[in-house]
Amino acid sequence: MERLLEILNKQLNEHLLRITVSRKRHADGADKVKIRPVTVKGKLLFQTAVSDGKKEFHKNYEKDALTAQIETWLLQDYRQLNMETQELSVQALVSKKGKASVKVRRKEQPEEAAAAEHNRKKQYLLEEGRAVPFLVDLGVQTPEGKTVNAHYRKFRQINRFLEFVADILPALDKDRELTIIDFGCGKSYLTFAMYYYLHEQQGLDVRMIGLDLKEDVIAHCNQLAVRYGYEKLRFFTGDIASYEGCTQADMVVTLHACDTATDYALEKAVAWNAKVILSVPCCQHELNRQIHSDLMQPVLKYGLIKERMAALLTDAFRAEILEEQGYQVQILEFIDMEHTPKNILIRAVKKKNGAKQTNRALTACMEAWNAQPLLGSLLKRGEEDEALQQENT
Repeated sequence: MERLLEILNKQLNEHLLRITVSRKRHADGADKVKIRPVTVKGKLLFQTAVSDGKKEFHKNYEKDALTAQIETWLLQDYRQLNMETQELSVQALVSKKGKASVKVRRKEQPEEAAAAEHNRKKQYLLEEGRAVPFLVDLGVQTPEGKTVNAHYRKFRQINRFLEFVADILPALDKDRELTIIDFGCGKSYLTFAMYYYLHEQQGLDVRMIGLDLKEDVIAHCNQLAVRYGYEKLRFFTGDIASYEGCTQADMVVTLHACDTATDYALEKAVAWNAKVILSVPCCQHELNRQIHSDLMQPVLKYGLIKERMAALLTDAFRAEILEEQGYQVQILEFIDMEHTPKNILIRAVKKKNGAKQTNRALTACMEAWNAQPLLGSLLKRGEEDEALQQENT
């Protein structure tokens, strides 16, 4: 181990390319830790990336602190370290007793280091300098494609949403027309962004539908779609709960559908067997009226705390219910254009087998909170109606 620490002490510099700590000793914990050099405000640091399977966590270390942390990881949590510098490849295997076997190989051809700047220019999915019609109309870009400084935040946020969309592309069929529905589309900034990215940039055959209650907004969105030549992007006025304009969808998006409107959108997505669901909930009041717990009463007696806990429970229950329906679900952080504190995005992707399953722990948890989420009730009602139809036929 001493030899390994000496190598680390010597090689943790600007010539480092990457380090991977892997082969975990215990079933729990992250599979691996990735490390790279970064420069923050002119100072060389080392950034670790640890993933829990749903979200990646980053932390910056100074050299000595990182060396100590790596030693702890290898003695307690992991068995292997691989390090690449511009000139060396290093592999270390550590036994249960802490004995390290180290192999060092010098590269025949030195490898170039990537830029280490932590705040280097980001490569956005919607490229800077390339004019996009709806971004120009929004005032985010000039007609020449330059991003307006006052709206750079909005430009970043639109691109951030598209990154979530890009992540799920492998789950969608590419050899046929895809149907995507945006419930509660509003002014449709992100609807236009999705259509442009999927159809114009990715070349996918996409039919996209936007639904909202505001007739004037819908009329304006349709005018813009015609102006941009987006032939398969159309907007309709209607309520999510009663919407019957579609019998199948590959992806369902719902951004800020108020209160239980999100549940109706999620229920329709499940009924359509949608491959992907992207949902940013809003204004969750349903469980705030329901939840009660004698054990948690000292906390719930504060109205503001109860309101926030109810909102978090609502989204957690929605995620777990979707898991029961055969989806792999992530809850991600997403700050959107509306400057809202509602910053949770539920991303659900249908598993390959898609088998439904009952989560008894979830049932017990809902009972403990005296909670009966609408999404669960809607899905149960749908299953009962389907079973009744099968009996009648």
